[in-house]
Amino acid sequence: MIKGIIFDLDGVLVSTDELHYQAWKRLAQELGIKDFTKEDNEKQRGVSRMESLEIVLNKGDKVYSLEEKEELAEKKNAYYVDLLETLDNNAVLCGVVKTIRYLKQLGMLIGIGSVSKNTPAILQKTELDQYIDKVSCGLDITNSKPDPEVFLVAAGKLGLEPENCLVVEDSAAGIVAAKAAGMKSLGVGPYYQSLSATYEATGLDTDIPWETILQN
Repeated sequence: MIKGIIFDLDGVLVSTDELHYQAWKRLAQELGIKDFTKEDNEKQRGVSRMESLEIVLNKGDKVYSLEEKEELAEKKNAYYVDLLETLDNNAVLCGVVKTIRYLKQLGMLIGIGSVSKNTPAILQKTELDQYIDKVSCGLDITNSKPDPEVFLVAAGKLGLEPENCLVVEDSAAGIVAAKAAGMKSLGVGPYYQSLSATYEATGLDTDIPWETILQN
């Protein structure tokens, strides 16, 4: 039986895709990479900051040291953090607050499992922090999805066994991580049909049979 729901953040509860894209694009242009596109940005979905950086750097021909890469990743994050100043609860996706309130009424614990180190700031700015019981994010882990660490840490913070948790994700890496953690999953978002999740829905604003899912 499911006792806790662990949500990925970006693309599931909120949308900061455009802010990430603008930050990466600014960095790419500074590196002389003029053809960083929205399609490239899509490849960064659900992976770590350093893996996302590699997607950018692979479009150029310069070789960087690990120290230089770390500096570039920090520079991108600084751009992104600046852009986050514009974030508010309008970034919360449709159906999110209603869904979380309903799940809490059913007695579910609510957790976050996101590789982003900016997770606490995003939750605060969007006012979602008031609904969340525990947060597992990039500040708590050393391994990014598809490694299950972020979800296992979330389960531990919630005081639950993995088999009692359901992960809600919009990325393939996240679904693989959920399976590796021994958790069932609900795939949402534009690619939900290709994620191979336990359950599927276009988004949290649709009619999801929660009571049936939570009993299985």
